[in-house]
Amino acid sequence: MTPADITAILQDRFGAAVTPGPAAALDPFVTADPARLAEVCTFLRDDPRLRFDLLNDISGVDYLETDPKKAPKAGFDPHLEVVYHLSSFAFPGRRFTVKVVLPRWKDGVVGELPETPSVAAVWRTADWQEREVYDLLGVRFAGHPDPRRILLADDWEGHPLRKDYEYPLEYHGIRCR
Repeated sequence: MTPADITAILQDRFGAAVTPGPAAALDPFVTADPARLAEVCTFLRDDPRLRFDLLNDISGVDYLETDPKKAPKAGFDPHLEVVYHLSSFAFPGRRFTVKVVLPRWKDGVVGELPETPSVAAVWRTADWQEREVYDLLGVRFAGHPDPRRILLADDWEGHPLRKDYEYPLEYHGIRCR
């Protein structure tokens, strides 16, 4: 089964809630509506034609151009993406990617972190991976069973993989720069 076949199955089932990525993408992907993410992921795992039973990783990307020499393209809208890389044990070599596009700030309010549903109930490995994305990029996962920080101290302020993050000069008396 090709990535185009997988995309067609998803579009047939979810319609406009799933948008195909470019055909020439190195890692074929679809972009899912955040409100339907858990449903799309459950379908990818459970449908006998697909059986994506392994969540390889979740990563987050901050699309914010901060270098004035690299002017953003026309129509560029700063945003965050959460990227889910999937594999199948039932169909060795089958891989697929699902993305969710989120605003940098929830409802446009600076400081209010964007949110997407947790898929920890779909793949248990998502538990720690979602915590890592929260910790470093500042994406909240609604319905996550244990949303505590996992890499940084509980009193750490901010999310260091955001491109506009300003590292502290000092943390608990330790010089950081």
